[in-house]
Amino acid sequence: MNSTALSPAVTLSRSVERLVSGQATSDGAGVKLTRVLTQDLQQRLDPFLMLDAFGSDNPHDYIAGFPDHPHRGFETVTYMIAGRMRHRDSAGHEGLLQNGGVQWMTAAKGVIHSEIPQQEEGVMEGFQLWLNLPGSEKMKDPWYRDFQDAQLPKLTTPEGVAVRVIAGQSHGVQGAVTRETTQPLYLDLHLPRGTRFEQPLPAGHNAFVYVYRGEATVGGTVVGARKMAILANEPRADGVVIETGPDTKALLIAGRPLKETIVQYGPFVMNTQQEIYQALSDFRAGRLGEPQR
Repeated sequence: MNSTALSPAVTLSRSVERLVSGQATSDGAGVKLTRVLTQDLQQRLDPFLMLDAFGSDNPHDYIAGFPDHPHRGFETVTYMIAGRMRHRDSAGHEGLLQNGGVQWMTAAKGVIHSEIPQQEEGVMEGFQLWLNLPGSEKMKDPWYRDFQDAQLPKLTTPEGVAVRVIAGQSHGVQGAVTRETTQPLYLDLHLPRGTRFEQPLPAGHNAFVYVYRGEATVGGTVVGARKMAILANEPRADGVVIETGPDTKALLIAGRPLKETIVQYGPFVMNTQQEIYQALSDFRAGRLGEPQR
């Protein structure tokens, strides 16, 4: 799945609109994490609803995991850098997510699932991204796919930047997942010291960079470790240029906005309050996670 990249030309990089530090919180059965993309940024970064970063070598921070909980109306993309997590859901899907792997789950009309660590010690680190679904797809059947590290498309640029293409397309390499409506781009970039990476981006797409190791210069702005840079939507800019001094690892995420009303109540994301009431009613009545027929 490795290939040598074609070299796209970005004539004008997007600038950084603002830097975000994220909020320390906990979820599931007390898993400690940083909520990087928070609810107040959902309209600005449409179609993305949330990005959580989790990472610890203290088992007490993660060992209880995420017991059974419901979702409706969106997709979850879990990317594991280190550690092992077992997924089970009410649609009959099961998978083991481990180092370098990705789990892509379309909750759509509803699933109840669990994500439980399969280790008692060591490092657990990764990310979970929530990607919205258009109203026309929110009540479709759930979908699930695991991608182990070896199954993910990868490329290396002429400068030596290693890229995992989780979704979308980069440097002529098609990612593991495509979505026609939201057109997500999800790249994990490993940039050796003193290198640069260019990625064309459609002008209308919302985009951000999250640096999780090292330090990068994005469109002329320095972005430190554990910082998210929201990229400005500049009509003349045709992409983004990321440069690095030290060795750096970063996520580049972009997508086409849905421009639909977002109504969220915990694990349910719909278009109207009435649809939220229906989701709650279905969950309480045991209908939300019914097996597919």
